[in-house]
Amino acid sequence: MPNRAERRAQAKAGRRGVPSQYDQTQGRGRSGMIDEYQLQQKSQRLQDGTDGTEWKPSGGTIADTETLLTTNPNYTNPKMFKAPHSLRQWFRVGSWTLIAIAIIAFFVVMWLPSHPMWLIITVSAVFIVGVLSLFFTAGDSKHNPNLDQNGTAV
Repeated sequence: MPNRAERRAQAKAGRRGVPSQYDQTQGRGRSGMIDEYQLQQKSQRLQDGTDGTEWKPSGGTIADTETLLTTNPNYTNPKMFKAPHSLRQWFRVGSWTLIAIAIIAFFVVMWLPSHPMWLIITVSAVFIVGVLSLFFTAGDSKHNPNLDQNGTAV
């Protein structure tokens, strides 16, 4: 027969609402454990409306957001497509030219009957130089017309 302290502990656990088969603490401290029974009872009381007051959201008002893009890039704007006027922009044009030449060269090399290693290495090097040079010649993202106000590509 269990002693008086064990009986009291079992009675107390029974009042808390955690069945003994779900009691993972086995009498030890219960801090940090979620009492599922109490959560279910609270949910039931909220659903029945017997928990005192009516449930109201506590997060505040929800603003109605527009689902359309707020920035529409105007590709007919001649100011957007002006000739390169700085050295950085000329290098950017050169980088894209190197990349385009390397892509065309890849297709040419692919259809050659024999693939000389020096040609493949040269075409690869030109492509790598073109891509890496874009990192150094890229402009500021604030002046990029293809990005919206959050920096997402349009």
